[in-house]
Amino acid sequence: MAIRTYGLMKTSALLLVMAILLGTKASAVAQDASQSTVTAPISRQETTETDREIRERLKAIYDEIDTLSAVTVWVRKGVIVLSGKVANESSADRAVRLAHRIDGAVEVEDKIARTLSVEDNLNPLIEKTEDAILTATRAWPLYAVAVLALILVSFFGHLIASAGRFWRWVAPNPFIARLIAQSIRIASILGGILLALNILDAMALFGAAAGGAGLVGLAVGFAVKDTIENYIASVMLSLRQPFRADDHVVINDLEGVVVRLTSRATILMTLDGNHLRIPNADVFKGVILNYTLNPHRRFSFKLGVDANDNPIEATNAGLETLKALDFILNEPQASAGIDEVGDSNIVLAFYGWIDQRETDFQKARSAAINAVKTVLEEQGFTLPEPIYRVKIDGLEGMIGQTVSAGSIGTSRQAPAADKEKPRAEAVTPAAAVDMSPDEDVRRQVAEDRARGGDQEDLLSDKRPIE
Repeated sequence: MAIRTYGLMKTSALLLVMAILLGTKASAVAQDASQSTVTAPISRQETTETDREIRERLKAIYDEIDTLSAVTVWVRKGVIVLSGKVANESSADRAVRLAHRIDGAVEVEDKIARTLSVEDNLNPLIEKTEDAILTATRAWPLYAVAVLALILVSFFGHLIASAGRFWRWVAPNPFIARLIAQSIRIASILGGILLALNILDAMALFGAAAGGAGLVGLAVGFAVKDTIENYIASVMLSLRQPFRADDHVVINDLEGVVVRLTSRATILMTLDGNHLRIPNADVFKGVILNYTLNPHRRFSFKLGVDANDNPIEATNAGLETLKALDFILNEPQASAGIDEVGDSNIVLAFYGWIDQRETDFQKARSAAINAVKTVLEEQGFTLPEPIYRVKIDGLEGMIGQTVSAGSIGTSRQAPAADKEKPRAEAVTPAAAVDMSPDEDVRRQVAEDRARGGDQEDLLSDKRPIE
């Protein structure tokens, strides 16, 4: 019984060991099978067929392109080798780029020969030119319609802009009229071009040209900023009319008589008879003083009397003299007063009004100064002179001794102060002096305007002055 039990146990152990061995072998076989399925190598036949497909497809593409039809293709295991001949470097680069885009291409080797021959490089250009000429020949009726539309629109705009009388009637001055006419001409030409491009279905070209023109216009605008600013200022000045021709003005401390206003500058004739051109941008932004608008003009001057004199009496005496002059207006009245008190004198200020249409400003002021000064001197008022006191240290005693020694045996001379002062000469009456306005500069301005003829002038007597 014990022997049988031992035999059964031994048999069971053998069966268990065999089962384990069989399972291990089956697992190894399954693992080998799975590995053989994942990393199974590609057969040579499949690689050859893929290379042939790549070569045939790439060659078919090259055959469709005239400049690449002579390129030959050889493929091995995905490596593409290009050979043959092309005309230039750009064609070879194009062939290489196309080869890289093929599915399955691993690497591309460029062995293409560049012939660089004149014939190979010119033939494509000649063919393109011939095609373009042929296309234009077929489409000439459409081009003719586009050109006709451009001409008609431009001509119609030119006719409208040529209505000079109408635009001069509408615009405030000839300069604005010309500006409107030129704007209409330019707008008609641009409209004709736009219509022609629309007929030719080339609006994309117009957009590109407009973008480029915008950039160019921006650059040119910065370059000619001052010129554009002057042009705009000319338009504004022609509309606002701050002065007339022949007006006596001061513009930014520059004085003269207005000759004309052009599209770029304001021309003055200085009181010295010289031409002065001021940019209109400076005139438009500057300070303008017009002496001609108001014929009444006030002059002023100052005289000093001695500190011991009565300034009120001196003021009254000078004012009465000023009012008595023929060229001084009663309305507005002349006036006078104490301006300041100095160290050794009292300064008096006198003011008088004149009519510039009848009296010259400088002549009137000069005559008034002379008349008031003479009356003050005749009535005993002293017009002080500058007094300088010089003190020299160390020489006072020496000078005193010299004076004492020199005075011995000599008669004492009367000091200069004791001498009788010469009486002031008689004043020429103001009525005897020609006080009429100086017309020399205005005469030269009139001659200059007459010589100008039809020369551009934006000033107009019909426009109100600002």
